[in-house]
Amino acid sequence: MNEPCLILTTGGTIDKVYFDAKSTYSVGEPQIADVLRQAHVAETFTVQSLMRKDSLELDDADRLQIRRAIEAAPQRRVLVTHGTDTMTQTAQFLGDLEDRTILLTGALLPARFRDNDAIFNIGFAWAAVRILPPGVYIAMNGGLFRPGEVRKDRELNRFVPV
Repeated sequence: MNEPCLILTTGGTIDKVYFDAKSTYSVGEPQIADVLRQAHVAETFTVQSLMRKDSLELDDADRLQIRRAIEAAPQRRVLVTHGTDTMTQTAQFLGDLEDRTILLTGALLPARFRDNDAIFNIGFAWAAVRILPPGVYIAMNGGLFRPGEVRKDRELNRFVPV
């Protein structure tokens, strides 16, 4: 299946750059295109950076911007990189867009770190968005979830079903 995919980036830990031991950071350039190129992904994709925010800074105006970008896109398959703290809220905000396959993913550790979950999550999400039927999904920690059926468990440091 070589259907083009739109990738929307919003920031979050997946793209964070840390500056010192006190965890001062900024959200840097989106990493997903580099990760997919390094994996030798041959399918067509377009990356559109909507914002560079920690997900705790996202509000409904940002979610509306994400929604409008999806609605305006000709692609029927959309992968959204997003911070993990409010990913479930954004997924629920997009939940009624059932005419295309929309998948949100992120990371608990930045893609720039040697040890990270970002690369796995991106690869897993890329495969999932290519094969899932229309609907909105979250792909984290090797699991696929529907909006409202998952939460971030801070103690376990992963996403779990509710």
